[in-house]
Amino acid sequence: MTFSGKPTLQLLNSSTVVALSGGLRLHIAFLLAGLAIRVPEYCALALITYATYTLDRALDCREDAINRSELCGADGRVGIFACVLTFILGAVLLARDGIYLAPVFPFVVGYLYTHGVRIGTHTFKLKAGAGIKNIIIGITWGGTIALIVSRWCSAAETVLIIFLFFAMKVFVTSCVNDFKDVQGDLAAGIRTLPVCLGENRTKEVLIAVLLVMHGIMAYALLSGIIGNEWLVLLFGLLLSIAFLIVYTPAFETKPQILCRRLRECVISGEYVFSLALRACIPV
Repeated sequence: MTFSGKPTLQLLNSSTVVALSGGLRLHIAFLLAGLAIRVPEYCALALITYATYTLDRALDCREDAINRSELCGADGRVGIFACVLTFILGAVLLARDGIYLAPVFPFVVGYLYTHGVRIGTHTFKLKAGAGIKNIIIGITWGGTIALIVSRWCSAAETVLIIFLFFAMKVFVTSCVNDFKDVQGDLAAGIRTLPVCLGENRTKEVLIAVLLVMHGIMAYALLSGIIGNEWLVLLFGLLLSIAFLIVYTPAFETKPQILCRRLRECVISGEYVFSLALRACIPV
């Protein structure tokens, strides 16, 4: 294998887990909306999620030289080809149901998020600003999920609640991912919440967001706006708060593999755990 072979394979695999998590996220959205299971749509969102995140990692970013040093030397052209292929597959699956905007939305925002918008001699990046990139990420995936759900759910308040839930959920998880990237973000001039507020204050903000978000969901559940998925919601809340209490960026370099993988297991595995719990405990 050539020098660039291993980094290229790592690039191609770097978004696999988050892509699967995106598909499961849509499944939970369908449960909240009281919709029937639609596996092709879940696969479509997983493919589009993969394309969006792999594009971000395939294009050269200053902070990635520090935050994802294992990808240095990867062949970006291979990554871009994989992005185009998976995006087309995902878009075709959604187009069969008459859904055209949802696949384009995150892909375009993903490009603008990475490269920014150039106006004259100035380039404005969505990554800049304290918490701005996290808000953009949350709105992007919350909006994409809401657009897909709205194809079969005509209740505007249900779609709105689902949008708010996943927008705030992704906001929190993207902030958590920023804990480990402080050095790279500082070098690139990106002012994330951990950079601006510090670890402890950021955790307090995220816990407050989680409590507000689940308060809204509790009201929606009791009002019949969403389905009776209290177990999934409660488990997600307790797991997220417990994780925020115990986690520190030092976990990323500990010798124990469980510590090093704790963040990925909680963020990407939450939906697997909550759905497994739902299957085992009748509600």
